[in-house]
Amino acid sequence: MSRSKLSKIENGNAAPSVTDVDCILTAIGVSDEVKAEYMAAAREAATEATAWRLIRRLGYSRKQQQVQALESQTTLLRLFQPSLIPGLLQTPEYIRAVFARRDLTEAQLERTIGARLARQNILYSEGKTFRFIITESVLRWRILPPLMMVGQLDRLISISRLPDVDIRIITLSTPQTDFPGHSFSIKDDRTVTVETVHAETVVTDPRDISLYASKFEGFSGTAVSGGEMRALIEGIRDEILREQETD
Repeated sequence: MSRSKLSKIENGNAAPSVTDVDCILTAIGVSDEVKAEYMAAAREAATEATAWRLIRRLGYSRKQQQVQALESQTTLLRLFQPSLIPGLLQTPEYIRAVFARRDLTEAQLERTIGARLARQNILYSEGKTFRFIITESVLRWRILPPLMMVGQLDRLISISRLPDVDIRIITLSTPQTDFPGHSFSIKDDRTVTVETVHAETVVTDPRDISLYASKFEGFSGTAVSGGEMRALIEGIRDEILREQETD
């Protein structure tokens, strides 16, 4: 642990992770009994849930700014999404459709859309890697009018060509041994953010983070990427366009 990080912890400017607590207790030589007690407390505190109603009070645009700050400090971002197009890949129209369900004023909605779009600039940063895994059902979930959904699919294809962005799709026809469950993002190997119906949960215990990392890699191995992934998206896009021609 660096001196600067230790200083921040001592002054209350940063919360220690489970690993930090372990290092500190080992360094000061506490008994096994005392160490076990403090480690149990650290692990209990390593999972923090914030209800969406509290995030709403904070403001969704401000929340986007907080996420942007965290992403700016992240070298490797891994994100699994079985429900929606990931925020970093969304078009303005898709963002509007997502947040329109949150009963925001038009001004609040515009600020939130702008804040999420500002986050997307990080995709063009050097020295960072982005890995996205999306289920095929997400691409077929029509939360937008057909032509707007076509625009969203085209954006996925375009972003997938960026050098540090890897987008993979789990097809509906691929045999699986695991279940999607819920979305989650892994920032380096430091934190996992899980979104549920009622709350956002942040996990910092290394043992729990490793479970999510293992799940991510398992899905990654069954997903299509590169040209095969783009061909799949193009096929879904063309299906939508053909439907429009026959209407």
